[in-house]
Amino acid sequence: MSSLQPVLDLMEIAARTAPKSGGKDFVVIKVLEGDDLKRLADEMIKYGEKTKKKNFDRDARNVAASPALMLIGIKDGKSVDLNCGACGFDLCADRVAAEHSEFAGPQCAFRVLDLGIALGSAVKTASLLNADNRIMYRAGVVTRATQFAHRRMRYARFPHPFRI
Repeated sequence: MSSLQPVLDLMEIAARTAPKSGGKDFVVIKVLEGDDLKRLADEMIKYGEKTKKKNFDRDARNVAASPALMLIGIKDGKSVDLNCGACGFDLCADRVAAEHSEFAGPQCAFRVLDLGIALGSAVKTASLLNADNRIMYRAGVVTRATQFAHRRMRYARFPHPFRI
C-alpha cells in the first residue's frame, strides 16, 4: 500500500480543504483497505440480490479487486439558513430529515454542493496523480447501510477504488 498512501493523503487534503458553504465543515472521510473491502463487496452483492437492483454485483467485483476505497460523505450537515427553497421547503426550519430507502433527506442543497465539491477535489487530485478512480453510488448505498459508515452519513458518494 506504500505507493498508494501518498495519493490517499493528498486526496483527503483536497476534500478536506475544498470550499464549504458558510465555512462549516461537515465532510467525513474514511479509507477502507484489506479485509474491509472484501466484506463490503460481499455486502454489496447481498444488497443487490435483496433489493433486486442491478449492477451491485459488478461494482462489488471492482471493490474487491481494489487496494483501497475512500469514503467521503456529509454527516450531520446543518442548513446554511438562507431560506432559499432549493431543498423543497421555503424555510430552512421546515426542512425535516426523513429516512428513505438509501439516503436520509431532504438535505440542505448547499451541503449537497459541499459534498460534490469535496468529491470533485478528491477525484481531480487522484486524476492528476494518474490514479484510476470513480465515484460509485452503489458502494455508498451499501457502506451507509452497514457498519462501514455511520448511519447519519448523508447523501454519500464515494470515489472508486484505485487501481495502480
